[in-house]
Parts: sequence; structure tokens; C-alpha cells
Amino acid sequence: MQNLTEKVILVTGASRGIGAAVARSLAAAGAKVIVNYAGSRADAENVVSAIREAGGSALAVQADVSNPAQVIRLFDEAIAQYGRIDVLVNNAGIMITKQIKDTTDEDFSRMFDINVKGVFNTLREAATRLADNGSIINFSTSVNRIMIPGYASYVATKAAVEQLTRVFAKEVGSRGINVNSLSPGPTNTELFTQGKSEEAIARLAGMSAFGRIAEPEDISRIVCFLASDEAKWISAQNIGANGGMA
Repeated sequence: MQNLTEKVILVTGASRGIGAAVARSLAAAGAKVIVNYAGSRADAENVVSAIREAGGSALAVQADVSNPAQVIRLFDEAIAQYGRIDVLVNNAGIMITKQIKDTTDEDFSRMFDINVKGVFNTLREAATRLADNGSIINFSTSVNRIMIPGYASYVATKAAVEQLTRVFAKEVGSRGINVNSLSPGPTNTELFTQGKSEEAIARLAGMSAFGRIAEPEDISRIVCFLASDEAKWISAQNIGANGGMA
């Protein structure tokens, strides 16, 4: 486990799934964690309670990352509580799987609003409000590397996140901030497994070198490393976290 003692880390979309696992792992490594959520207040409070019961420090803050004003308030509340933000983890996202011919304007806009504009909004705040020598981890997806019908709009949002990551790394590097994207493969979360048959999940599991899909903790341990000082020389990179899937 990396030593993240005294680091203040904001995790968006941290009430469930990978985000919740990330928040718990960061806190276990010593970080003070802001658990952001959009609508799942009870789940977010459960994450905070678990962290506090284990001796850690955490705060739940509601904000829709697609809304610029709410993102400003999110940063305001986090800094008011802890004095600064050292690390930003952009995990919030949604996935709507439909073939292009079936994708509605609402589907397309909703995914881009949350997955891309949400990252843009937090990066814009981080440009001036993240502490010097901080770190940013943006979530992408390993599905970008393979062509699965029904995922076109989703992977388009994540491709945009990867490009934002590369350019932003150059924009804030002078402040000692490193910026990377992380691309999990299939992971055992409600977001991924919902609506999929056991056969479909088994087929995807067979694409990894280990014959299984990831557990959220597999991903959270990598986030802990990227948030640590040991990873400071890694920047503008996309890190595959997929068990050798592709």
C-alpha cells in the first residue's frame, strides 16, 4: 500500500463501484478523502462511515460534475474542510450501450455531459485550485482498444478524456502536477454487469490473461500508486488496467 498520509484527495462519483473502492483504498493509505456523489447520498454516506470507522478521514459532498457551478462549490467545500486538494480522481461517468442507430440525442448528450464535460469542469478548476505538485487521474476505458457494437458513443467520450489528459498534463506541468488517465477493463461493478448475461461476462473474462474480470480493488490499488509521490515522473500517459485484455 502506498503512503498517502496527509494528502487530500477528491474522488468524483465515489458512492459506489470502482469510485467507492478507490475512496476506501486511498483512505486506508492515509489520505483525507472527499467522496463526491450526484444522487446516491445514502451510498456516499456509507462510504464515509466505513472510512471513519476504520480510523480515516472523509467527507461526502454532493455535486453534479456536468454542472460548472456545482463543481466550483465542490472545490469550495473540499478546500473549506481540508485547506487544499492535492489529488483529483475523475471517476464519475455513465455508460449507455446502444448501437449508433438506436442512440438518441438524449443518450449521446447525457454521456458527453457527464463523461467529458464533467472532466473538463473539474480540470478547469484544478488548473488554478489544485495544490502545487499534485496529481490527477482521469478514468478512461480499455474498451477503447476493441470494437464492440453498442459502445461507440461511450468509447468516444473516453477517447476525449484521454486527449484532455494529454494536453492538460502539458498545461499544468510547470506547477509540478502530473496528469494521467487510467483504463480499466471489464470490472465487477453494477455499472458494468447490469443487463449482461453470465455468458457475456464469461466471454469478456476470457479475454484477460487471468481468465476473470477485475474486482474494484484491483483498480483502486493502481489509483493509489498514481496518486503517490512515487508516480510523479509518469505524466500524460494512459495506463491500461485490464489484466492483459488488450
